[in-house]
Amino acid sequence: MPWELVIWIVSALMCLGLLTQWWWEPRAPFWLRRSMDSPWRWYLLGFPLTVLRIRWTWRRLCHTADLSVVRRPRYHVIGRNTIVKGSALRPTAPRLGVPRATMTGLSVRVHLHPGQTPREFIANAETFIHAWRVHSVRVISVKRGQVLIIATARDPLAQSAAWRRFPAPRLMAAVVGRTGDGSAWVLDFRKVPHWLVAGATQSGKSTLLASLVTELGAQPVALVGIDCKGGMELSLFARRLSALATNRAEAVELLTALVAEVERRMAVCRSAGVRSVWGLADDTRPVPVVIVVDEIAELYLAGTLAGRKEANECSTLLLRLGQLGAALGVHLVVAAQRFGSDLGPGATALRAQLGGRVCHRVNDESTAEMTLGDLSPDAVAVAQAITEEERGVAVTTIGGHWVRARSHLVTPDEARHYAEQNAHRTPDVPGLIRAMESGGDAA
Repeated sequence: MPWELVIWIVSALMCLGLLTQWWWEPRAPFWLRRSMDSPWRWYLLGFPLTVLRIRWTWRRLCHTADLSVVRRPRYHVIGRNTIVKGSALRPTAPRLGVPRATMTGLSVRVHLHPGQTPREFIANAETFIHAWRVHSVRVISVKRGQVLIIATARDPLAQSAAWRRFPAPRLMAAVVGRTGDGSAWVLDFRKVPHWLVAGATQSGKSTLLASLVTELGAQPVALVGIDCKGGMELSLFARRLSALATNRAEAVELLTALVAEVERRMAVCRSAGVRSVWGLADDTRPVPVVIVVDEIAELYLAGTLAGRKEANECSTLLLRLGQLGAALGVHLVVAAQRFGSDLGPGATALRAQLGGRVCHRVNDESTAEMTLGDLSPDAVAVAQAITEEERGVAVTTIGGHWVRARSHLVTPDEARHYAEQNAHRTPDVPGLIRAMESGGDAA
């Protein structure tokens, strides 16, 4: 009797929730509809309904998708007659574990039959989506003989979803947005020193750079910009930048000064007997430097002989910074609309130093392949599936696997406001100022 009462109460609550969703939610005020989007709605209503749907359809779904295994019965042959003993032919579905709720969906482990591989379940991810009526399904092989199915109930990267700001976990870590599982999207330069950001026009690449500069601007970090498109993008943060190069000649002088700064830091670490600047005391450690290069093609492509000479110098200097800067507190963020071997051999060599990869919507497969292909080949197809309506959505590599993520939207007015608000945090780097004065107008 008590269990029957519990079942009746749960059924009544689920029916009440369905009635609320069907009739009351479209008529509720805006502030009340926003509160309904809280995770409690998923935990109390969406999760139980989805679990019931998964349990109800699992056996039939596995049979339809050829994920079941047919066990042959034992038989004996006596004379000319065949006597079959055992149960009839019946497909057996893989054993389904206990679903566990998350903030945006659920996860469940599946124990495979002998002879089954995770590739069969990965290929049927779309089948799970339609059968369970969820937003997305991802299948991961976490252990031999098991796969982990991660289902997302609704798109956590939708612009209409309520954004929640996450604090930066430590120095040189920037929270630039949110990942597909609802957690913070963190670019940690202590873990991954250099980053490559690819994306076509109006894909969200500039928004990601603005969010990154805004988050790092609140920290004691020297920000250096190279924007050879006349400074149209990075000039919004001019009050917070320690230096800004707006043409290739200024970029050569600025990169030369940065290489000299790296060599000076190498001498400091050598004399102190440490392997990186993070081994120095806080009062003697030089300020970290983050170099943001907006549109690398403007540096590498040139039509004149003098321009090609400057481009080769920029390529060599960037490669040296990528090779030496990780342990010395000098980090690169390179952005490109298109990144391929046509930029020259220096681009391919530089890509090997850029361990962090972010790929927005791109217009050609080669850019997605150059960005993600060597780290996560499966992510190339996911990046090409990003639509024009999903501005700011990107595919990035975190912890050895790819995830979908979306950056915070920072408007130009907000960018100027943040730059003025944090202008007092701009550190003085005399070498960069002298380089800019000798190469052109100071930033």
